[in-house]
Amino acid sequence: MRRLGTLTIGQAPRPDIVPILDALLDDGITRIHAGVLDGLTRAEIENRFAPQPDQPRLVTRLLDGSSVILDRALTEVAAQGKLEALEAQGCTTILLLCTGHFERLATVKARLLEPDRFLPASVAALTRGAKLGIIVPIVEQIDSEAVKWTGLDPAPLYAAASPYQDGLGAVTEAAFDLRQRGADILLMDCMGFVERHRAAAGAAGVPTILSNSLMAKLVSEIL
Repeated sequence: MRRLGTLTIGQAPRPDIVPILDALLDDGITRIHAGVLDGLTRAEIENRFAPQPDQPRLVTRLLDGSSVILDRALTEVAAQGKLEALEAQGCTTILLLCTGHFERLATVKARLLEPDRFLPASVAALTRGAKLGIIVPIVEQIDSEAVKWTGLDPAPLYAAASPYQDGLGAVTEAAFDLRQRGADILLMDCMGFVERHRAAAGAAGVPTILSNSLMAKLVSEIL
């Protein structure tokens, strides 16, 4: 039986990401959606996952549509427990719905698909020789997530615009900024960016890669 688990670092299900997966996956594949923050109030989230000083941060979406910033290390610890729960429910493949860089996530038998391990190689092949402009959701991630892209040549450019808070105008502004600094192709490095964000970035007149769309296509092939 093919059973796909998805794990968001926010709360599940993700109404912004699930339709992208559903459009590409076989209807016969059972889906189980889980979130690191499922069942928690905002106060509980802010108490348990508050960003630590000078440590990497992640941003994600809650069920009410609002966003929250999390400490990456604390999120990784909680995510591991959720992975184990999904595997216990019979998931044979688990897709992490976050492009953030994690060090130690693992499963026992299920195939774990982490965007931060898939995207760099795929994007490097797609953009070979071109100057890549990367849009991340918060400024702090320009440094903390840069390790994923150290193999790119030429080195990428960065700008920040949140898919949850800043509005489409901020995305367009970031895209124009990257183009003016020499970007030939753009990458939206957060699973929260969807087609409306790609359209907003497209106003800058350069091709734009959407992380969740690329991952959905790759996952559909392996399933």
